[in-house]
Amino acid sequence: MKKLRGGGALPPKPKLIQMIRGFIGGFTSILLLGALGHLTGTPWLMAPFGATCVLLFAAPASPLAQPRNVIAGHLITSTVGLVALYGFGDSILVMSLAVGVSIMQMQYFRAVHPPAGANPLVIILAGQDVVGFDYLLAPVLTGSIALVAVASLINNCGEETKWPVYWHGFSRRKAK
Repeated sequence: MKKLRGGGALPPKPKLIQMIRGFIGGFTSILLLGALGHLTGTPWLMAPFGATCVLLFAAPASPLAQPRNVIAGHLITSTVGLVALYGFGDSILVMSLAVGVSIMQMQYFRAVHPPAGANPLVIILAGQDVVGFDYLLAPVLTGSIALVAVASLINNCGEETKWPVYWHGFSRRKAK
């Protein structure tokens, strides 16, 4: 029980500019995906993208919010979800296994993105009548790339900000 007591301090309150950047980033991202979906007739929105926006715009320096993690995390977990749905059905056991395998795969590929952990559930709950393997292209890949593009613009407004920290595992920082 001692471990559950905590004892650390709250993180510092964000500056107004950070909160404004978070609002503009989340608003613009979801509006863009919704508008593109409306224009193309292909859904570009999925619920986990809302949580992705939280990481991209409220915690952009986090490893969990880097382009590699966003794009690969969503692709990995959506692939697992589709394989599970089409290969094994839609039982709670299949959903449980798909989430566990997704976490393991994101860890293995060093592309952990927590919002993507919901993708197998979204896919399996939607069912085969709603999602097919084309779901990987839209909304998963196109939506993830669009979110990263918006984050690249919003998170680099102002001289004090630099995003991303890394793209494909290569840091901007020079090795010592």
